[in-house]
Amino acid sequence: MSRVLVTGGGGFLGSRLVAKLEDAGDDVFVARRADYDLTRWDDAERLFADARPELVYHLAAEVGGIGANRANPGRYWYANLMMGAHVLELSRLNGAHKLVVAGTVCAYPKFTPVPFSEEHLWDGYPEETNAPYGVAKKSILVGAQAYREQYDLDAIFLLPANLYGPRDNFDLETSHVIPALIRKMLESSGEVVLWGDGSPTREFLYVDDCADGLLLAAQHYDGADPVNLGTGVETSIREVAETIAELTGFEGEIVWDTSMPNGQPRRSLDASRAERLFGFRATTSLREGLERTIAWYRQNALASA
Repeated sequence: MSRVLVTGGGGFLGSRLVAKLEDAGDDVFVARRADYDLTRWDDAERLFADARPELVYHLAAEVGGIGANRANPGRYWYANLMMGAHVLELSRLNGAHKLVVAGTVCAYPKFTPVPFSEEHLWDGYPEETNAPYGVAKKSILVGAQAYREQYDLDAIFLLPANLYGPRDNFDLETSHVIPALIRKMLESSGEVVLWGDGSPTREFLYVDDCADGLLLAAQHYDGADPVNLGTGVETSIREVAETIAELTGFEGEIVWDTSMPNGQPRRSLDASRAERLFGFRATTSLREGLERTIAWYRQNALASA
């Protein structure tokens, strides 16, 4: 497949994927929000006419941390639902050979047995602060399976763990936990206030490992069932904060604001299906990935401040 469309191709994950595709010799069309608003049918239709894709990676999303999710529940539900629906329908209408959809770990029920197995995806409602986003993304899985059944569209659905790495979003209003912690600890010499009590656990997947997983899935997986992409390593937010403090040299005080929400209590994925079906295994440890991300922020954001 030589003509490849990547929605969200200018973003954090998408830019990694685009680079890997171009290195492999593919003709890649990058869809950026400044040029195409995929929540609008006319824009999405124009994108597919311009790209004429054989293979589509749908990575575009509107998403943020707990604060951003609480502030934008309606927008996140609508935008992610409409973008996914438009990409599905236009992939069908334009005869794309394959569609790879990036879902979210936020689609899992709030109380899911750890590690999260794909069989438990429908066993309950997602954690409240990110439920609109998670439900919208999960509905695209339903659409992908329905389009496979009715129209023979080879649409696959992947569930990546929390991503992090160089060039992440470090805006404190919309960022996720790792970039927010790195920025706070590198830019503060006093106390750093963090939401919750530090007890929730998360699984963190280095962004380049995720891009490799997307490529492997596109090449080797053609099934209807969703597939987790992760490391299988569960880490508490408190442990992440302490590790980042060590790696950044932060000597101030970490204060936990227990009046603010913790989010989902535990989150870690069973990544065995991805390894079994298309040979994916994450290779970057959390400490190694944090070191690279901190080094990037020092060299870029801090140096230009």
